[in-house]
Amino acid sequence: MALETWLIKVKKTISNTAKISIPKNSKASKHVKSTVGVLSFEIAGLMSKLLHLWTSLSDKNVIRLRDESVSLEGVRKIVSNDESFLLGLACAEIAENVRLLAKYISRISTRCQDSGLQCFDRWFNEFANSGHDTHGWVLSSKEMEAKNKKMDRYVTITATLYKEMEELSTVENSLRKCLKEYGSSSCPSSSIKEQKIIDLQQKLFWQRQEVKYLKERSLWNRSFDMVVSMAVRSIFTILARIKLIFGIGPSILPRSLSASATVHPTENPNGFMSGPLKNPSEEENKDSRFGFFESNTKLLKPPASTLGAAALALHYANLIIIIEKMIKSPQLVGVDARDDLYSMLPNSIRSSLRGRLKGVGFSAGDPILAGEWRTALGRILGWLSPLAHNMIKWQSERSFEQQNLLPKTNVLLLQTLFFANKDKTEAAITELLVGLNYIWRFEREMTAKALFECSNFNVQS
Repeated sequence: MALETWLIKVKKTISNTAKISIPKNSKASKHVKSTVGVLSFEIAGLMSKLLHLWTSLSDKNVIRLRDESVSLEGVRKIVSNDESFLLGLACAEIAENVRLLAKYISRISTRCQDSGLQCFDRWFNEFANSGHDTHGWVLSSKEMEAKNKKMDRYVTITATLYKEMEELSTVENSLRKCLKEYGSSSCPSSSIKEQKIIDLQQKLFWQRQEVKYLKERSLWNRSFDMVVSMAVRSIFTILARIKLIFGIGPSILPRSLSASATVHPTENPNGFMSGPLKNPSEEENKDSRFGFFESNTKLLKPPASTLGAAALALHYANLIIIIEKMIKSPQLVGVDARDDLYSMLPNSIRSSLRGRLKGVGFSAGDPILAGEWRTALGRILGWLSPLAHNMIKWQSERSFEQQNLLPKTNVLLLQTLFFANKDKTEAAITELLVGLNYIWRFEREMTAKALFECSNFNVQS
């Protein structure tokens, strides 16, 4: 009887601590309804992406884009040699990321009480197309820095809350399981099991206190108006920064944000001057009548001559990486691996490869020719391999499993095989395969020769 009473008390304690007390007065109920609650985890992900996007537009990253990304040898060889076009692609992709984030902000803004925030979608499109910041949502440099620190703090605390809530769920399940086992056991070792239940109950109490504390400090208990206001000001400032960097329309950033990030080379020996990465062309001005985001979305559609249009970019990236590994260690490549590689080739490359290998002899014993092939293959891989690896990185960062994680790199589509010319890429892959064929046969002949000489030496001994 005493055991039953004790178990009932424990179960009641769990049940009571599991309940969330909601004040019955109307004001309190209204407050609870307006807080973001469980959506805080999604909103934290949104803020993380806004922070990452702003960082990608820093002075250092913009200069790297201009001096390194669009100047990659592989980009110039098989994507485009037109810097203005490449910068247009970079702008279009960044703008597309902004559009997707704005789409989410628009969805949650409908839950706000502020009428201006409720119409975020309308004001954002107006700002994107005309540059009119009706509500003064674009922040200065100092304001943006302060806002980012605040968002970063909220993101960190909300991430901790998520982990602690998972831990709380684990403790609750463990206690329930323990109680079930204790109640159904015919001959329980009562002192040990009772102590375990008491320990779990104590742990549950402190875990609930920790979760309650973190909810108060994180996004969980913030209002929709508050979190949306932060996100809105951030994305308005980001868009203004993009327009300034890429020379789209008049400068709409506060003077303090028009820093050296928006630079282009000049004859000034001291370095750079403020200004856009590129000047808007007449064609771009024409496209602006379709709207800022519509124009950029059109630009991201790959031309028919590209791997992106043929849906081969990812496949060719994997193919190039496999070839790269084989070229580095041809002596380790077996016949089966070689056949597997051949089965991955599309018909166009197979046909081209057959034509290149037609009439080639079976002997590959010239070390000088093998050395020349290795040098040639190293040169091709030097500019082609980075685009293949970037393609894998770009795709993996956007896979479904990674959607809530921060991108680890600032890889853009222009640095991948997506916009690469199909014919030029296939010609380069064919050249790699021809060279791989020679050095593979050379390594096999050298190995066979060494084994033959070794066996002869053993026989003579």
